[in-house]
Amino acid sequence: MDTDAGAATARLGEWVAGLDVADVPGPVLDRLSLVLLDAIGVTALGAGLAETRALRAAWDAPAGPAPLIGAGRCASVDAAAWLNAVALVCLELDEGNKYAKGHPAAHGFPAVLALAAERDASGAETAAALLAAYEVASRFGRASRLRPGAHPHGSWGVAGAAAGCARLLRLGPDAAAAAIDTGAGLPVAGHFSSATDGNPVRDAWMGASNMSGLAAARMAAAGLARNTGTAALSLGTLLGEFDAAELTGGLGERWDITRGYFKRHASCSFTHPAADAVLGLRGGLDPSRITGVLVETHALGAGLASPEWENRLSAMFSTPFAVAAALLHGEVAPGADLGDPALRALARRVRLAEAADLTARLPDERAARVTVELDDGAVRTREVPNPVGDADHRPLDEGDVLAMLRRWLPGRDELIDRAAALSRELPRLDHAGERLRGLAGDETKEPK
Repeated sequence: MDTDAGAATARLGEWVAGLDVADVPGPVLDRLSLVLLDAIGVTALGAGLAETRALRAAWDAPAGPAPLIGAGRCASVDAAAWLNAVALVCLELDEGNKYAKGHPAAHGFPAVLALAAERDASGAETAAALLAAYEVASRFGRASRLRPGAHPHGSWGVAGAAAGCARLLRLGPDAAAAAIDTGAGLPVAGHFSSATDGNPVRDAWMGASNMSGLAAARMAAAGLARNTGTAALSLGTLLGEFDAAELTGGLGERWDITRGYFKRHASCSFTHPAADAVLGLRGGLDPSRITGVLVETHALGAGLASPEWENRLSAMFSTPFAVAAALLHGEVAPGADLGDPALRALARRVRLAEAADLTARLPDERAARVTVELDDGAVRTREVPNPVGDADHRPLDEGDVLAMLRRWLPGRDELIDRAAALSRELPRLDHAGERLRGLAGDETKEPK
């Protein structure tokens, strides 16, 4: 047994079992509401894609108590947790956290919402479980330093999914710790190249995280789980390095959910600062006059350099794609025409390089510096410290998130309004089951 990791996990179990939204500061609950709204809306957007509709058809899940968000029907808890997680992450629009180095909410929110719908949990219990899922996942993300090449989806965040589900099952401190430890022992060892190569297994890692979180909590509820500090071995020895002290630092005082970012571009967050920078240079600029674009970035984003893409996923992990789309269209939209010859030609003129001074500013800043070169020899340069939407740099509010969702989900105003109302009112609801099932939306309005 790793005594440091085991003791820290035991402390987390105590905190999760005792978490009560009545004791949570108002600004934290406000941020939870916004993260939940974003997660629901982005899941509904992803659910409308042809590939996610095909996945639901192939899965052929039986009817059940949990909503397939935006898909017009309800299904079993496990199927909903998996399918909603895939829909949530498939467009690279879900909320993330630079300190966790990934996406804490997506690792556990789908499992918590599905289980809460089945149990008809109170809104306060559901909100506490969502907070537990986010905060525990983020702490495991902080504690984990994955090996070069490892993708963060489905690894450190499983512990957060287990924590959220344990809180909904009302497990005591020891059982909650055992659930968290079991989740930490169920990571996916995914390679980052799956994302850049356009392999959708990368989206399935989030489905696996949510399903494994459910399994870990159920094992603990059955008395079959133990806390042995396994994260030090699974996330540490096998997948990288693990600092158990990060699990409990500032516990109950620092809320990582307030420090995340929302995304306005359908692409990897490492591409966003570059896209934002070129948007600031775009005024009066004729893209046909651009002879080259140099993007300087930090070490984490330096690998997203390919100017070619095979599908939407590989495009979303290409900085040249994101920069070219922003220059040509003023955004990196979910429905971008990936085959546009002008887009591909401009992307081939984008170069990516790591800059040591930008790497030195991690993790507080994920900066980019962009230099656009024109055919008359003129250059335009712009640097941004973080992407728009980061809590530290031009943060988005509810109006901003709603505006994005309405633009991306035309004709789904009723569903968006339901999501907004549920997100605002959740801590005060006596029962959340029916309101959660309402997020499936009207079957006749499911995108075709």
